[in-house]
Amino acid sequence: MTTHPRPPQRILFVCLGNICRSPAAEGVFLHRLAREGLDAHFVVDSAGTGGWHVGKPADSRMRAAAARRGITLPSRARQLDLADLTAFDRILTMDADNLAQVRALASQLGPTPGLARIEPMVRHCRRFQAREVPDPYYGGAEGFEQVLDLLEDACGGLLEELLQSDLRGL
Repeated sequence: MTTHPRPPQRILFVCLGNICRSPAAEGVFLHRLAREGLDAHFVVDSAGTGGWHVGKPADSRMRAAAARRGITLPSRARQLDLADLTAFDRILTMDADNLAQVRALASQLGPTPGLARIEPMVRHCRRFQAREVPDPYYGGAEGFEQVLDLLEDACGGLLEELLQSDLRGL
């Protein structure tokens, strides 16, 4: 019996402008995948519900905070698109407003086969208890560190869950 390789899992992280939280989540998750040698098993991206920053790199303060942890944030901001809802397996949102906006967009598709699983990022936190990943944009440097702490925790929990569900599917 031959086994067929599984297609990569497609993960999309979403925040408001796609310059702080979601590119940080993307970078943290990619960093973790590289460390575990799992890069080939995932396609990872990020997007924003708004389009104000399209084409721009992540906020320089977030890039600096991530770099201090050895994490690179490679993405350029883009806006969430209707096609993302079926192109990705999971869409993880940073706060309740983003969750509501993504779900509202999904409702335009109705009961579509292959619709992404849409859920809050903090659902995957193991060490921290948080209701959302707060937007650090208007705060000080400590906000960017707090976001990275939450994202490292949540990305670890997400990867653990994805690997467990992948094992159950074998």
